[in-house]
Amino acid sequence: MTLVNARFLTQHTTGIQRFATEITRELLSLRDDVTLAVPPGEVDTAGLDPTRIVTVGRSRGHAWEQIDLPLFARRRRELLVDLASTGPTWYRPQISTHHDITYIRHPESFGRRFRAVYGIVVPRLIARSEGLLTVSEFSRGEISDHFGVDPARFTVVHNGADARFHPGASPGEGATGRPYLLAVSSPNAHKNFARMLGAFERFAATHPDIELRVVGSQTNSFSRQRYDGSHDRVRFLGRVDDDELTALYRGAIAFVFPSLYEGFGIPPLEAQQCGCPVIAARAASLPEVLASSAVYVDPYDEADLADAMSRVVDDPTLRAYLVTAGLANAARFSWRASAQRVSDVIDEVLTARASPPVAAVGPVKAPARRHPDA
Repeated sequence: MTLVNARFLTQHTTGIQRFATEITRELLSLRDDVTLAVPPGEVDTAGLDPTRIVTVGRSRGHAWEQIDLPLFARRRRELLVDLASTGPTWYRPQISTHHDITYIRHPESFGRRFRAVYGIVVPRLIARSEGLLTVSEFSRGEISDHFGVDPARFTVVHNGADARFHPGASPGEGATGRPYLLAVSSPNAHKNFARMLGAFERFAATHPDIELRVVGSQTNSFSRQRYDGSHDRVRFLGRVDDDELTALYRGAIAFVFPSLYEGFGIPPLEAQQCGCPVIAARAASLPEVLASSAVYVDPYDEADLADAMSRVVDDPTLRAYLVTAGLANAARFSWRASAQRVSDVIDEVLTARASPPVAAVGPVKAPARRHPDA
């Protein structure tokens, strides 16, 4: 049997929780040997089959993950699968997922406690896991280089975009009020929020009818970042549900994603599946994920980002190309295909655990002769 560490069902949804939820959803349909373990308390099942979810232990948070969960898995002698970056450091057999090392490359984005926990858990988890997953070739290189691990130990399992994100019945469906650019971002340092606002300020000087709408909020894991939200054409929408987000993608002139560091980056794919042109940073995994389907910018150059906003807004031919290219690019990724790769790794680990170790073969030693007087 296989046990999924489903602590992610108790957390706010970011890209990591989205990956874990959608891969789990597909695994449940691909395999009948998968059970989800959750801590006690409030759990958002996210539409997953409740009959395959079991409540384990008495604690919550990291204590549950490091004590209650592995003890439960050991009693059942199950393979444990972690899809959300952390897991019990001492348990075997285990498959763990490592999305990126943003907390190392951009420590200013994260709280001290978060960095301390990851600094303890992640290297031990990597060292002890029989299977290792990550979300892009970029992340495979980053993680293996930093921790001194053979990159061949990692299987790349891409993110995808849910089927609910798709083009509207007509162009611009979902648009309300002023025309707008859209960003899905938390105000964390590595998301490049301040430069995005600065670039929009430049852009707005020559485009007085267009506003910027920003979806997202900051979680407790991140260090507090403060920005001036007083611009009369920047609207901070906070968290929205997927139906609202779909409408926003469909109605936007373009989607802006100037992040400095992403292990993958799900929002640009969601935008592309809704037929929204994408402006993205030429940084980290984004060129790998978006290929030639986006307008790229230097994320450290506000003027370059402002110019890209102007080019996409002012050029309908460019927008039409980006819509077509974006839809084709997003079609390269599938949660089902990615879950199949995870399922294959599960089978590989289970098979290896079931196979008896091969004894070392050496020279055969002749039995010692007994002395005739013995």
